[in-house]
Amino acid sequence: MFLPKPEDAIHKAWLYRLLTEIADDAYLADVLRFKGGTCAAMLGYLDRFSVDLDFDISGQVKKGEFKKIDHYLQAIFKRLDLTIKSKSQTIPQYFLRYPADERKRNTIKIDMSYPPPKSNEYEPRQLIDIDRVFYCQTIETMFANKLVALLERYEKYNLIAGRDLYDVHHYFLAGHRYLDAVILERRGSDLATFFKELRDFVAKKITQRVLDQDLNTLLGPKKFRALRKTLKQETLMF
Repeated sequence: MFLPKPEDAIHKAWLYRLLTEIADDAYLADVLRFKGGTCAAMLGYLDRFSVDLDFDISGQVKKGEFKKIDHYLQAIFKRLDLTIKSKSQTIPQYFLRYPADERKRNTIKIDMSYPPPKSNEYEPRQLIDIDRVFYCQTIETMFANKLVALLERYEKYNLIAGRDLYDVHHYFLAGHRYLDAVILERRGSDLATFFKELRDFVAKKITQRVLDQDLNTLLGPKKFRALRKTLKQETLMF
């Protein structure tokens, strides 16, 4: 995974320690599906830094099993001396503090989604950085969910993430395909309607300030300067 600054190596190391423990737990490896920016970066689909761990909880899991997932995860947190700063009361989601300088990055977020879209596709992949195999979203699934997230993050939470636009741009530029079925399931409309809504949203709501604030900590200075002025227009073109 790319590191914007040398001090980000500490965060990367803790991400990998935590992910390794999860992958080595037979139960968690069976019920969780890796996804998101860290997954995409580890598989070579993204060239930016990512700070969180994101998972789908398998659709075969019942809500009653959430306590079991929480139990197994908290055992890992204890072994790694990670402190739970806060957690969700409805689904296994955590903000974890690792030992580090208070003035620097010191928190990992674990985010889980349930139930995942039925149209999501997964495959076992070798995560070379930690020398483990884990079930991950396919790149087509990642791309489709990222397209939807670009719009739904604002609709649901009134938030805009510049990294969403960057990822969409990167996937288009790399020639990846998106899984139509995921978009159709999540949006409940045809693709033409969805992409018109998405284009209008990007054109009106995503500003240079939003992109600058989010991406300057995730990209190296040279790449950031090269892309910042053309990222939005090129994504609209795609």
